[in-house]
Amino acid sequence: MVVFSSVISYLLVPDVMYDWWRIVLLFAGGLLVTGSANTINQVVERDTDAQMKRTAKRPIAAGRLTPEQGWGFAIFSGAAGILILGYYFNWTAGALAAFSLFLYAFVYTPLKKVNSVAVLVGAFPGAFPCLIGWVAGFVPGQQIHWLGGIVLFGIQFLWQFPHFWAIAWVAHKDYSSVGFKLLPSDKGPTKFTALQTVVYSLLMLPITVAPFFVGICDYATVKGMIGGVLIIAANVFLIGRATTLYNKMDVPSARKVMFGSYIHLPVVLLALLLAKA
Repeated sequence: MVVFSSVISYLLVPDVMYDWWRIVLLFAGGLLVTGSANTINQVVERDTDAQMKRTAKRPIAAGRLTPEQGWGFAIFSGAAGILILGYYFNWTAGALAAFSLFLYAFVYTPLKKVNSVAVLVGAFPGAFPCLIGWVAGFVPGQQIHWLGGIVLFGIQFLWQFPHFWAIAWVAHKDYSSVGFKLLPSDKGPTKFTALQTVVYSLLMLPITVAPFFVGICDYATVKGMIGGVLIIAANVFLIGRATTLYNKMDVPSARKVMFGSYIHLPVVLLALLLAKA
């Protein structure tokens, strides 16, 4: 999902250099950096991972790999991904990838046991792939137009709150048993948490139509109108599931928000690509 959003953001750049080889390189670079971040997360959290049902079978937590092997893989894949993005695209994209990796692995990961603000911090590296993909669409020496990338970053940034709080709701017993503080309320799954999920789902509507007002997409074409309708439909779908969670306050409803978010983001991004100006 992370790499997919980066590739779509790259393709949304006006007059982007389009060929399959560059898309494969962007995909590979993003996958390597993401793999590095996830591996560091699993090395650092190996003890807590081993205690939770949903993570106990991860290779380092289960003892199939040593922490040293994990660090070796993380360093190699992270460096390789950053070099691919920097050398084949531009070093601004490489620097953003490096900063995102650092923020996820060394700020967000340890913060999860300290305060639920970790979710806010983690939303930044979670949304950076959109900005990285957008920046990668500009050749070295070309002026980068940041507004479009910031809007795309904002879409994935806000999306993560209903998405992640639904996951934290479903896995609350596992998370709380090892001291992770990932819900906005200290009391766990509450009406306040459900309300936050509704609020952020509502905020997705204006941010997902913003590309039509900053020149990325054109609503005056047939493809643009179809894309706009798909985006509105995807948002109504997500808002509906979040509202159901608020009304029912149960794990099945939270699971529907979680899986609904997996549908929502690809539909929105593909609709934006369809409506590209």
